[in-house]
Parts: sequence; C-alpha cells; structure tokens
Amino acid sequence: MNELWLVRHGQTEWSRDHRHTSVTDLPLLPEGEEVARSLRGRLDPAQFQQVLTSPRLRARHTAELAGFPDAEVDEDLVEWAYGDYEGITTAEIRETVPGWTVWTHETPGGESADQVAERLDRVVARARAVPGRTLVFAHGHSLRALAARWLGLPAREGRLLRLGTATVSVLGWERETPVVERWNA
Repeated sequence: MNELWLVRHGQTEWSRDHRHTSVTDLPLLPEGEEVARSLRGRLDPAQFQQVLTSPRLRARHTAELAGFPDAEVDEDLVEWAYGDYEGITTAEIRETVPGWTVWTHETPGGESADQVAERLDRVVARARAVPGRTLVFAHGHSLRALAARWLGLPAREGRLLRLGTATVSVLGWERETPVVERWNA
C-alpha cells in the first residue's frame, strides 16, 4: 500500500511570530535551517518513490536541506491563500472579526476551504497513484487540510491536527481505511 509522508517547512520569521504566510516568500531562519538539516537522518531518499514540494522558498529549501534537492515542484502544495490576512496574526484579525479562524471563517481575497480541498485532492490522487511512499514538503494549514482530505474529511477538519514546523507525519492505511500513522514526529 502507499503512504503519504508530510514535512512542514522549517521556521521562518513569520511562522515564529504566528503571522499568516502564504504568498510571501520568506527564507528559513537559521534555526529553521538547522532543524531542516536534522531531517536528513530521518528521511532516506531511497525510501520514496515520489518527492514533491511547494514552490515556496521555505518549503523548497527545507527539502534541499533534508536531502531532497530534486523534489518536484507542485503548485497544488502552496499554503492556503490568506488574501487580505497575509502577514497578520489571528489575534489581529480577531480585533475586527471575533472568533475568526481560517477553518471556520472566510478569508477576504483568499481561498475558501473548498478551493483548498480541490487542489489538495489532486495531491492525494497523485500519492495514491504511486505504489510506495510519496514525500511532500509544504506548509502548516495546507498539510493539515491535506491530511483531512487523505482521511476523506472536509478540509476544514484539518483544524483538529496541530502541526509543528519541520515535523514529519505519515498517512497510510489500515486495511482499506486511510489513517494517520504518525503525527508531528
């Protein structure tokens, strides 16, 4: 059976400061680079039949430092588009929209959960079409939504899966049922 391995990029200035980062192409912080390098010992390139990355610098650089410089860029792995909320923290958004979360509210000028699900369903299909393991390097909200879609849940249910920077998570199967095998490892 196939598996889908997920790696969230290393820490950036905005991820450290809890700012919503989608299209802004920030570099990794030195600490983010160090943690990305530490993934080399945990991810053996020979184990993966397919390796994909978001086109954003922070994801591509994480892939390179983890030992996957030839990861294939897949536009479907970009972060949830935050539109008018790009660069703003949830606390700042809640000053005008009480209770706001990307999972439960609209993002003016950004993507809806259904739009995110549509593109991430293509990633799920790509992973399921390859016998063996697919490894992806991407972003917090998009990977959480991707996990939800792997499980057959609405993208919004990614809200239940907190994901740290530079962590490894594994999605797989129990018989014919898609499951989370490891999370935030």
